[in-house]
Amino acid sequence: MRLLRAVGLSLLTFCAVPALQAQTPPATRVVRFATDDWPPFVSPRLPAEGMSAAMVSAVFERMGYLVKYEYFPWKRTMQFGLGDPRYAGFMAVWRTLEREKLCHFSVPIGNTLGVLAYLKEDGAPGATLQELGKLRIGTVAGYANGEQFDAMVARGELNTEEGLNDATNLRKLLIRRYRAIVIERHVLQHLLMGPGFSKAERERIAFVDTAFKERPVHVCFKRDADGALQQKRFNEAAREIDLARLERDYWKRLDQLLAGVPAAP
Repeated sequence: MRLLRAVGLSLLTFCAVPALQAQTPPATRVVRFATDDWPPFVSPRLPAEGMSAAMVSAVFERMGYLVKYEYFPWKRTMQFGLGDPRYAGFMAVWRTLEREKLCHFSVPIGNTLGVLAYLKEDGAPGATLQELGKLRIGTVAGYANGEQFDAMVARGELNTEEGLNDATNLRKLLIRRYRAIVIERHVLQHLLMGPGFSKAERERIAFVDTAFKERPVHVCFKRDADGALQQKRFNEAAREIDLARLERDYWKRLDQLLAGVPAAP
C-alpha cells in the first residue's frame, strides 16, 4: 500500500486520455460526494482515489469542477448523499428499481462482477445461486447483490448473514464462519493483494464467477430538480471522454502496481 500512496499523486497522468488534458479548463468550483471506502473503486488510499473516482473526477474536471470525496460507512453514505445539502449525491452505486425512486443515475462509472469466494479446501459451493441451498453466505449490510439474489434472500431461499464490510467478511470466511461470501471480483483481488492478508491466506481463496451478471456502478445524484440538472450536465461531459479506455488503463496500471512492476512513463 505504501507503493500505491507513493504513486497516487495525479489523476490524469495516471489514467486519463492525454489529449484531454490541454482541453480541460482549470477547476474553479468544488462538488462533493459522499462515498464508502470501497477499494479499488473508491478509496483515499489509491491513485486518483480509485477507478470510479478517477472517472468521475475526469468528467467534472472537464466541466471546471474539483471533486471532493468524503468517506462514511455505506448506510451513512446513502443518508448523507441523499439528505445533506453539502453533497451532490453519493457513489459508487448499483442501479435497482428501489433506488430509481431516490436517484438520478449517471452513465456508468465502472463495471463490476459479483463472485462467490470460498475456501479451496472446502470445495466450490456451487456454480449457480440455486445450488447454494442453505449454506451460510456472507454479504455486506446495505449492498444490493442483484435482483435474483436479493429476491431469493427475501423468499428465504438463501441463508445469508450481513457483515460490516468486505474485509470483515473475508476474515470470517477464513475462519469458516461462512461457507462462501458475495464479493466483487476486483475488490476481492485488491483485498487479497494488500497488506491485510498473507500469502498463505491468499492461496486458500478461490471463487466462482458464474453466479452473477456483470453490473455497472453509477453516481446517484439527488432525485430533485438540481440533481436532474447535474446528472444531465455530467452525462453530456462524459460523452466527450473515452471512459472505457480510462477504465481499462486504470486496471492495467493498478495490476502493475500491486505486482510491484514500475509504471511506464
